[in-house]
Order: sequence, then structure tokens, then C-alpha cells
Amino acid sequence: MLKSIKTSEANRSVVAGLTSKLGMGPENLIARIAFAYSISQGRKLNLSDMQDSKGKEYSSKVLFGDYSAFYIAIVCQHYGLHKTDYDIPKYIKMHIDDGLNLISEIVQENPNLPLFDFIIEQIEKGLESL
Repeated sequence: MLKSIKTSEANRSVVAGLTSKLGMGPENLIARIAFAYSISQGRKLNLSDMQDSKGKEYSSKVLFGDYSAFYIAIVCQHYGLHKTDYDIPKYIKMHIDDGLNLISEIVQENPNLPLFDFIIEQIEKGLESL
């Protein structure tokens, strides 16, 4: 069902820029973080707002490793979908694009922000909400 995901054309350079700026190594890591960050914001994205798919392409295996079922489950829980819903790849793509945009804005506002500090700050916010 989930073979590959492509970011928007505008986010092709965002992926490369954030990966380089934050010293991340493989570009799939920023996509995973972007997905998680977008979902953590609690917003439900509208499929009619989906951007183009002319950017960075990730196979399901590269993007999620052996854990694609977990990412699909997250989307299913978030949107109340069944795991076979045909729109799941679209929601994943939208949350990756959304997360990339959000993280890019944060990095632009805080150019010296290390990735580790960003992630710890987000974990702390999540724990405080419990």
C-alpha cells in the first residue's frame, strides 16, 4: 500500500538545508522528525490543501525502516482511519511537508538552535501536557 512518499518541490531544498544545518546525516531523518513534529501539533490537515509531489522521494523502507506499520497506525489514530484507507500516504506526505515548513521557520528564527535542543524542547512540551 505505501510504496513511496514525495515531498513538495519547495521542500526539496528545505530537506537538504535542514539536514545540513542540523548535521543530521541521512535526509530521511529530518523527514521522520518533520512527520512526528507535525502530528504532535494536533492539527488535522485537509487533503484539498495538499502540495505538489515534485520534491524529495523516499521509499517506504528508507523513510520508515521496519516501522511503517507504526507510522500508518499514528495516521489512523489521528484521523480515525482504517489501516487500508487509500488516503494514508497522502496524509503522511502532508504531515512531512507541514513539519518541514514548521521546523524550517523555527530554524530561521533561531539560527543557532542545535537539533538536540529542538528535540528535547519538544519532548519536554509533550511531557508537560500529560
